[in-house]
Amino acid sequence: MSAAILDKPVGQWLANARKKGGLGKDPKRARERAALLAAIDPDWRPGWPVDWQRHYAALKTLAAEDGVLGSVEPGTVVHGMDVGRWLATQRQDWPLLSEGQRERLAGLDVEPPVRPVPAQAGAGDATAGKRPSGGRSAAFERGVAALTQYKARTGSVTVSRGHTERLEDGTEVRLGVFLSNTKSRRASLTPDKLAALAALGLEWAAVKPGHRRPVAVKCRHGGADNRFRPRAVMAVRRSARPRAM
Repeated sequence: MSAAILDKPVGQWLANARKKGGLGKDPKRARERAALLAAIDPDWRPGWPVDWQRHYAALKTLAAEDGVLGSVEPGTVVHGMDVGRWLATQRQDWPLLSEGQRERLAGLDVEPPVRPVPAQAGAGDATAGKRPSGGRSAAFERGVAALTQYKARTGSVTVSRGHTERLEDGTEVRLGVFLSNTKSRRASLTPDKLAALAALGLEWAAVKPGHRRPVAVKCRHGGADNRFRPRAVMAVRRSARPRAM
């Protein structure tokens, strides 16, 4: 947002234009202004984080005249941004990208990495029965690292869906999407993954899928409600009561 041209803060001006109602209250005038901005850059108001668009625009400057991107290794810096490391992250997190993001990267001839197909385990293979470590496990570790960093900075684990967390090594993690998807798949998470998330303060990770955490209800005399006592104990207590003669 600090970009300026002829001492005009165009970065801040564009950020304000992206906001709801930023192009004015008159609908007709707002549409005309939006068309003018789209003529300059169709992605002036992208459907993904602006930081992602900023890195993409910087990466695009390295493309040849035919639009094809050459070899860009981590450490390649454009306008102070490590677009090489950013590009490696996009390839690794390709399944997490939106269709529009994939289309723009594909326009630069960027493709996701080819996942090696594990060979079938033969007789006596020491690795038989073991699942190969894939990108999903690495993505989970990055998500946990991002949440740890976010909590240390904000003191909270409440993250908006559109939030993107940038790690110290420059890796960008769509933390909001990660948490939403992970919660929806909690039934298939391993105990160690649930424990890692619960340790950070995510209550839904501390409760086993399909089980509700009981809430103690106190009676007027201060004791626990009988509804939370084991049936066997209650049955014994009832049988021990003296019968009226």
